[in-house]
Amino acid sequence: MNVLIIEDEKPAADRLGKLILAHNAEIRILAKLDSVKSAVRWFSDASAQPDLIFMDIQLADGLSFEIFEYINIKSPVVFTTAYDEYALKAFKVNSIDYILKPVDSEELEAAFLKLERLQGPSEGSHALEQINQAMAMLTNKYKNRFVVKIGEHLKSIAVDDILYFFSRDKATYCCVGEGKNYLLDYSLEQVEGMMDPAVFYRINRKYLIALRAVQDIISYSSSRLKLVLKYGADDDAIVSRERVSDFKSWLDS
Repeated sequence: MNVLIIEDEKPAADRLGKLILAHNAEIRILAKLDSVKSAVRWFSDASAQPDLIFMDIQLADGLSFEIFEYINIKSPVVFTTAYDEYALKAFKVNSIDYILKPVDSEELEAAFLKLERLQGPSEGSHALEQINQAMAMLTNKYKNRFVVKIGEHLKSIAVDDILYFFSRDKATYCCVGEGKNYLLDYSLEQVEGMMDPAVFYRINRKYLIALRAVQDIISYSSSRLKLVLKYGADDDAIVSRERVSDFKSWLDS
């Protein structure tokens, strides 16, 4: 079996490699990659895909989910992370398991067992059913409200009232009716993992939008799209060329 490790912390990658070989010394670790960029480059040059990928979610240059935007990965994936808010999104991109760090030998054994069941002729449908059940359970974990601080006061903001989330000066804000912006205690990547992907779409590194926020969609240079957002005050609401097709599918869903 050929295994690929995508993990930006070298001690964690080395430890995971040792656990994998302790499970089965005949496993071949193809590479240990530490970023979205290096992973995309590796898959572009690889002649065949690995039998299993262990993938950290937060990498040195972004979220590992971005890899799937550039590469058609067919290999099963075990996600490893220190956070649990990305669980549902993980199950939507080839994931057979989702392990919170630090990874231990028992969880690793369970992940390999799931892979064996998924690949087995008689157990495959049962394993897929288990994954679908897990996704259904996780569907109820979307965040419904955010608590924000306004001076010495706290205010609860319903997600249904939020038009879009955006990042500015390394901080994350939500925009609600009347153009009011509130500072959040989360990164935009964390917020994305908390939102229903049928309602909110990440158009670029700066914006996570709801359809109700879009006033107009304009064809832009280099096959991109420019969005006019309610109460939007800048020109950064651009859908990148790589995301246009997926964005149109989201609009049409």
